Formats: sequence, C-alpha cells, structure tokens
Amino acid sequence: MHKRRIVSAAAAVALGLGLSACNGDDSDPAAKESPQASAPAPSEPSEPSSESPAADGGDDAAAGGEGDATAPGAELKVGDRAVLPFAYTSDKKGTIAVTVTAIEKGAEADMAAFGDKAKGMTPYFIKMKVENVGGTDLSYASLKLDGVLEGGAGTGIVLIGDLPGKCDRESAPREFTTKGASYETCSLTATKGAPVTAAQFDEGDAYSDSPVVWTN
Repeated sequence: MHKRRIVSAAAAVALGLGLSACNGDDSDPAAKESPQASAPAPSEPSEPSSESPAADGGDDAAAGGEGDATAPGAELKVGDRAVLPFAYTSDKKGTIAVTVTAIEKGAEADMAAFGDKAKGMTPYFIKMKVENVGGTDLSYASLKLDGVLEGGAGTGIVLIGDLPGKCDRESAPREFTTKGASYETCSLTATKGAPVTAAQFDEGDAYSDSPVVWTN
C-alpha cells in the first residue's frame, strides 16, 4: 500500500485539532502522539463507515432506484443518486441512497487548524445528501466518502474531523430510522498535488475493489 498521511481532529481537553503521520492502513487511528494546534473542535466526532461503488449497470443502476442497489464500479456524475448497502456497526445495517451534491475546493489557509504537518495541503469538501432507503434504524450512523485525484489515484491523505462552517461532518439524526428520512453531511479530503476531481464509496466486500465514483 502507499504510505498514507493521517491528519486528525480530536476533541481533547484543549479542544484542539491534531495531525499525525502513519504508515499503516486506514483503519488505524491517528497516532497518540500527534501534535495539536489551537482550533475549534469538530462539531461531532465521526467514524468511517462502509460505502458501496456503482457499476455500469444501466439507467436503473445509475439512477439508484429504491429497489436496486447501484452496482460496484458504477461511474456517476455529481448530482446523481446511488443506492448502496450500508453497515455502520453489526447492529446498524440497511440500505441508503447517497447523492453527492458538490465537490468544492477550499484554500490552503483552511488547513491551518491542523497544524504544521498540513502545510501545503489544499482541502476539498465533498458534500452529500444521505437518505434511509431500507427503513432500518441507522440513527447516529456516519458516512465518509474518499477523494479521488485527477487520473484516478487516491489522495494518500486521511483526514479525521471537519472544518466547522466550511465542511461539517454530520452523523445521522436520531430520527434516521424510517424510509425517506434524510440528512446532509460533508467529507473533508485534501491533496498536496493533483486536484481532487471525484469522490468514491469503496468500503464493503462488493465495493472495495470496484468503488462507486462521482465526478464533477
């Protein structure tokens, strides 16, 4: 695997944002010895959650009809809706619909809250709407999409946290338990080189090798 730099935001006593480097896989938490910088803590801690990719399975797959899951490997456009199997924990499983509404470029100055190790990084804000399609109890679940660079590579940077007022990562509300319930959230990603031009859902057995991808 490529070496990945992890930038983390932690709600410590000082309510600061921390950043650390890690050579392990994405499941590893941020290093305990990460330096902290004075900045607002994220509005609510969140965890990575499973996501599913789409495939070139025709109009129904691309449109994400309520009864049909979007196929692994599907290539969508920002504004398209994907229906995906979702497992947040062993007790919280169901089907969701994800619509990426925007992939916005931030400014390098926005990363100041993450400290010196974030210097030179440009943030991108992946904004989305999440719907409960299956009607199961997914209250307080959290979803994160990953950024994809121009050319198709991953960013190599994992950000844990958000930028209040610019990219607020929200968990599902308590009422996210019925079919049709929805909320909006944002995934923060960053790059030191090529621009982020797409977002992907790549978690879960079906989608890890064939993500669903939304491009601008």
